Amino acid sequence: MFDLLVRGGTLVDGTGAAGRTADVAVTDGRIVEVGRVSGVARRTVDADGLLVTPGFVDIHTHYDGQATWDSYLSPSSLHGVTTTVFGNCGVGFAPMRPESKDHLIRLMEGVEDIPGTVLSEGVPFNWESFPEYLDVLGGRSYAMDIGALMPHGVLRFYVMGERGFDHSQRPTESEAATMARLLEESLGAGAFGLSTSRTIKHKASDGTLTPSLSADEPELHALALAMKRAGRGVFEVNSDFGPGEFEILRSFCRVSGQPMSWLIVQVDRAPGLWRETMDQIHAARAEGHDVTAQVGCRPIGMLMGLETSINPFTGHPVWENALRGLHPTKRFGAIMADPALRRALVAEVPDTADARNMARMLERATLLTEPVDLEPDIANSVAAQARRQQRNPWELALDLMLSEGGHALLLYPFENYSAGNSDVIAEMLADEASVIGVADGGAHVGLICDASAPTYLLSYWARDRTRGRRFPLEYVVRKHTLDTARVYGLTDRGVIAPGMKADLNIIDFERLALRKTEVVHDLPAGGSRLLQKARGYRHTFVSGLETLRNDEYTGELPGRLMR
Repeated sequence: MFDLLVRGGTLVDGTGAAGRTADVAVTDGRIVEVGRVSGVARRTVDADGLLVTPGFVDIHTHYDGQATWDSYLSPSSLHGVTTTVFGNCGVGFAPMRPESKDHLIRLMEGVEDIPGTVLSEGVPFNWESFPEYLDVLGGRSYAMDIGALMPHGVLRFYVMGERGFDHSQRPTESEAATMARLLEESLGAGAFGLSTSRTIKHKASDGTLTPSLSADEPELHALALAMKRAGRGVFEVNSDFGPGEFEILRSFCRVSGQPMSWLIVQVDRAPGLWRETMDQIHAARAEGHDVTAQVGCRPIGMLMGLETSINPFTGHPVWENALRGLHPTKRFGAIMADPALRRALVAEVPDTADARNMARMLERATLLTEPVDLEPDIANSVAAQARRQQRNPWELALDLMLSEGGHALLLYPFENYSAGNSDVIAEMLADEASVIGVADGGAHVGLICDASAPTYLLSYWARDRTRGRRFPLEYVVRKHTLDTARVYGLTDRGVIAPGMKADLNIIDFERLALRKTEVVHDLPAGGSRLLQKARGYRHTFVSGLETLRNDEYTGELPGRLMR
């Protein structure tokens, strides 16, 4: 007798093969039969008219802290993700000396927009080494399987102390050797690899640039040799990809012999740079290096409202003095109760660099609605509407944010949207060297909520898009299952086939949709975060146990730390 039998669904198995009607039988957490299956099971799920896919594998999240207090790892687990890897971008919480806790909190707060008060209260910090951190994670159960990268910036600070944040300093030969030894030990203990940040976008909350930014070739060479000796691990890179960067990274590949995964987005200051970087990835692949690009399937969108980290009035003296210090849920009432305050916000906009930048953002920002439109026409931006209505754009922005009882959000797509459409994302998705990444689950909690990427990938790119190219459903499923699993050598998942792990999604594809993002207040210390749910996930199974039913958690926690 099988433990689970999924009957008659439209199977899109993760390989890219055409969908077909098939049954899937599961025993002891593994798929044992696929096709026309005879026999009975302890539980049978009728999947007639539904889509059956592998669980999604999200290789770019930041649940380093959240995983120590939250077993569900939402929002990702609400979108069919059954495996995730965090510790990306060189930030995390191990290794850590007890006296360094505040530095690491400031680094995570600044780089990934997770409030320091939340991290201080929520993370136990009952470890020092990276293997000890893995042991803490390994003692918990989750709604998905998790894996962790060692963060380069944190490793550098652990070994070099305050000098690790000083970009005029370099590690001594002994310090570089210590970093290499700790990395090798961590890889042996189950780390999935090493992540680094080489971008000036990444700063601690005190404005200090991330420690790994200025790591030069001798330091990277030592770390590459550690990965070579370990014979395992992926090197994840977030970089500005300036002059000479390709040669440095290609050298790391040659020395380590290990895979490398580069984060790629389009930025407005250099909208064509991502194509140059993709060309470099293809050049490295032509040399025989295992290099992939992590790309997004949606514009990276900043959400602005009365309850979020920033909004068009951030920096405005009235906002800073009268409203910022209020609990986010109190700001709507304060504005509505004081007409003079409301008038001052609109009439007294200062002539500052921040205000001028916000005015530019209003040229692209639109009201977030449901159905959710993440490829908005900028002809409907706040600024464009204000011109048509002959209104002050600041007044319109405020009115929009005050709608829906003060819960409305403005969407400002600031990366992957230089041309005002998603054609560049289509180009990224079509590239054979790309896999889905960049969703940033667990990060930017008051600013961005892109962890719903799997739902958007299927519903928009395979069904709903009208402004340009779409992709076959089988192609986008493979892009976020088999392809992402292969990046980290996860050969037991990402495909629905006998012997594979029984991580499955059963989806009402015609109904599959994003819900509108909302602000919730469920973090430690009463912290706020953005949360976007989905509609259409009939069932999600992890190792054959149901974690999600009709878009709601079942309470099952079969997920474990992968080493």
